[in-house]
Amino acid sequence: MIVTVTPNTALDVTYTVDDLRPGGVHRARDVRHRAGGKGVNVARVLRALGADVRAIVTAGGATGATVESDLAAAGIPADVVPIGGETRRTTTVLADDGSVTLLNEPGPRLTESEWQTLATAVRARKTDVLVCSGSLPPGAGGYAGLLGSTPSILDTSGEALLAALSAKPSVVKPNADELREVTGLRDPVAAATELRAAGAGAVVVSLGPEGLLAVTGSGTWHAAPSTVLTGNTTGAGDAVVAALALGLSRAEAWPDILRRAVALSGAAVLGPLAGDVDLAHYQAEQGLVAVSARPEQDTT
Repeated sequence: MIVTVTPNTALDVTYTVDDLRPGGVHRARDVRHRAGGKGVNVARVLRALGADVRAIVTAGGATGATVESDLAAAGIPADVVPIGGETRRTTTVLADDGSVTLLNEPGPRLTESEWQTLATAVRARKTDVLVCSGSLPPGAGGYAGLLGSTPSILDTSGEALLAALSAKPSVVKPNADELREVTGLRDPVAAATELRAAGAGAVVVSLGPEGLLAVTGSGTWHAAPSTVLTGNTTGAGDAVVAALALGLSRAEAWPDILRRAVALSGAAVLGPLAGDVDLAHYQAEQGLVAVSARPEQDTT
């Protein structure tokens, strides 16, 4: 079983507008609500692929009740940790020019007891791959306390990422900006190598439309999509994590994992909401993704 952990669960609210003008009045053509947070999105993608997955989430207040109901309606098995604070909302605005604007609330403060309850829920599950995703809400104890000997994927940023490296996650998945932020290095291969030296088993870097860079103990690869897609990019990174988790659970070779990850990321861009994937694109694109070995240090 793949278990995803989302300490900072959210209710995702997505607005579709003709265009977005700062300071203007906008009338949304469409408004959609669904359970979100990065780990929830990962679980939703894995569920669409038929994988055995369970989401561990926090939920509080009326918004948390809506999140819990949506998870049940989507058929996503979940362990829900009740919290006293109100679950946050995240807002995405999709404009017809292809722009995607996000407003992310920080989330409610967790008590020490609530964090320990979440940690206990993680440890209670028999897990093939553990996925820890997203920002940490105030009061959270840190991802290092959740990671153990189980194969694991860490998808977070900033201090939350750095603090968890001591627990030796199997894979960390920053995007290029997040990688530069935590290392101060512009060369992604050198920056990923630094994270590996600090404890990460492998580093998979999202490069946007240029695909993925993977720096691992068995080699360095770049995987590129066959075409550049436009759409809703908010769930693309979570689809990558879903593919990484599936590959780790099957002990696949890195080039095969990366082909699936790039294909699934593109399929997420074509989906209307974070956590949706275009399965037809996913199936067709896997054979078209170009994976090439890279030198250990980038000289460009």
